[in-house]
Amino acid sequence: MAFDPVAPQLRGPSIMAQNWDRITFVHWAVDPDLVAPLLPRRTRPDVLDGVTYVGLIPFQMNRAGFGRGRAVPYLGSFAETNVRLYSVDDVGHHGVVFRSLEASRLVVSLGARMAFATPYTWARMRVAVDGDQVTYRTSRRWPGPRGAGGTLRTRVGEVIEPSPVDEFVTARFGLHTRWMGRTLWIPNHHEPWPLHRATIERLDDTLVAAAGLPGVVDTEPASVLHSAGVRTRFGLPQQV
Repeated sequence: MAFDPVAPQLRGPSIMAQNWDRITFVHWAVDPDLVAPLLPRRTRPDVLDGVTYVGLIPFQMNRAGFGRGRAVPYLGSFAETNVRLYSVDDVGHHGVVFRSLEASRLVVSLGARMAFATPYTWARMRVAVDGDQVTYRTSRRWPGPRGAGGTLRTRVGEVIEPSPVDEFVTARFGLHTRWMGRTLWIPNHHEPWPLHRATIERLDDTLVAAAGLPGVVDTEPASVLHSAGVRTRFGLPQQV
């Protein structure tokens, strides 16, 4: 199945919904062979023009809740940062694989690890906005390496029409994950991201290296984007 930047409709009920707000996408182009050993079985690196990408993506999670019900008070809003890779399976699902997901709610981290086998961690995090400048700070609490994190400060620029690379790293409508020895595909649906070009004013990060990718953040990013956010819904997991 060819890559399609338009989200397909979910089949069946939504299991959860959430807002991804004040989100910054920082991506580095890498050799697919570098990330292939880090992906679940029955998936492989998703490639565009011979390369794949490593993403560092901090944002503000808001109004998270189950099904089509109300958002969960307090626990449904928190700061998050994820390190992710890009995957495709033999069925043709183009998705992401999370290497780590920092969250500032311990209960959320524990629950997501048990329910969806996603590698959530508990961290101190803060998102601060000053005009067109957005600053993200994070420091991991549990599990190790304790203190992994850093600071990302970006300046938001003009609205853009997304390029093929921009669409490739942002228009991802599902994730692959390992669960009890199996590979699952969890679909999601959201409207197209309203994207802005962004520039990095400060980047001190150890999360990407802690995720098994040392040296990546020492190179120039291939893409830096920002979005005010979207509302997304997740569907039922499917075995790959």
